[in-house]
Amino acid sequence: MAQDNARQTPPAPATPARALLPLILPSLAVGVLASLLLLLVSWVAGLLQDVLWQNLPDALGVGRYSVLWMLVVLTTTGILVGLVVWKVPGHAGPDPATMGLDARVLPPAVLPGLLLATALMLAGGPSLGPENPIIAVNVGLALWLGRRFLPRAPGALWVVLAEAGTIGALFGTPVAAALLISEALAGRQTEGPLWDNVFAPLVAAAAGSMTTTLVDEPTFDLHLPPFGHPGWDDLLASLVIASVAAVLGMCAVYAFPYVHGAFGRLRHPMLALPAGGVVLGLLAAVGGHLTLFKGLDEVGELAADPDGWSAGQFATMTVVKLAALLVAASCGFRGGRIFPAVFVGSALGLTAHALVPGVHPAVGVATGVLGVLLAITRQGWLSLFVAAALVASPSIIALLCIASLPAWLLVTGRPQMQLHDDGTAVR
Repeated sequence: MAQDNARQTPPAPATPARALLPLILPSLAVGVLASLLLLLVSWVAGLLQDVLWQNLPDALGVGRYSVLWMLVVLTTTGILVGLVVWKVPGHAGPDPATMGLDARVLPPAVLPGLLLATALMLAGGPSLGPENPIIAVNVGLALWLGRRFLPRAPGALWVVLAEAGTIGALFGTPVAAALLISEALAGRQTEGPLWDNVFAPLVAAAAGSMTTTLVDEPTFDLHLPPFGHPGWDDLLASLVIASVAAVLGMCAVYAFPYVHGAFGRLRHPMLALPAGGVVLGLLAAVGGHLTLFKGLDEVGELAADPDGWSAGQFATMTVVKLAALLVAASCGFRGGRIFPAVFVGSALGLTAHALVPGVHPAVGVATGVLGVLLAITRQGWLSLFVAAALVASPSIIALLCIASLPAWLLVTGRPQMQLHDDGTAVR
């Protein structure tokens, strides 16, 4: 009977080209603007970071990454972001613990404060990336501009274009956006073929990624020692490391509501954020300066010398960075969790290489990142993409696909690292 019904149900009709062609120009515009805003915020944050971590300590005769200076800068960053959340109109948006990559639509008045809080966070050193707030800002701007210039277009179009354009800009390729959109569409009732639904978002993602590539020339490849053909030992290592990484990531996920609740009991951003800054400063004193910031540049420094630290040092950085991510995401700093999670997974993979030299650094890093990202983001395609992009070796993709299976079984159906407004974990 089910087979008969399936035969009787005609496939959804494809969208004619004349309906897709008018979407190209708006999609290109949204993608370019999304990338330019990301580049602008990153540039401003980079200038401020140079002042805070180079010019000022050099002028004062203080070590750039001395314990004292890290405590001062991170605490001051907490105070400044706290002032923005407290006093700036819109309070820099909703609680970041409740936000993911699928951004809420925020009123235009909220966006300047959210941008300012994000730039201060990126410069000051908390362990968060720009992805969540930048997506939220781009979504709000795209919807606001779209309703004025093309009022007949549905509001949902501008939301998906802004998300895709920003993701393309963040990763320097439209592939990540295409994978995320495809994964999101799989859980929705959509009309028409998949490629009709992803056509406009893919145009926006391509425009965003090309703009970022032409202006900034980003790369995710860590230039690790080349990885040849996988063997049985590589398969075993990938299964173990990805599973351990997923369990480690889930430790942070389960702790998230409790740490967030502890900071929430302070009941004011001028208490919670400076307190978070102090804790982050103390963590940096333990883990060293490589555990500061969003972590992507610091991962490159680790990967440049996979044998430059002991297993104990790599393990310390792994735990400290995960704790710093947990604290920064809980106390109110505006930022995303993907990039610091990449550092955690990379450091864990290099820990495995240091403990067992037979574990290839590329296998350790890729599968470590895969497991942590699966736990932190619950985005399977994104996790596979980022892990593969870091190593840039086609032969490792099969290992990653196999290693993702036990790791996914460990994380699926469990709480996510995102909270409802009442403080309970999203499932």
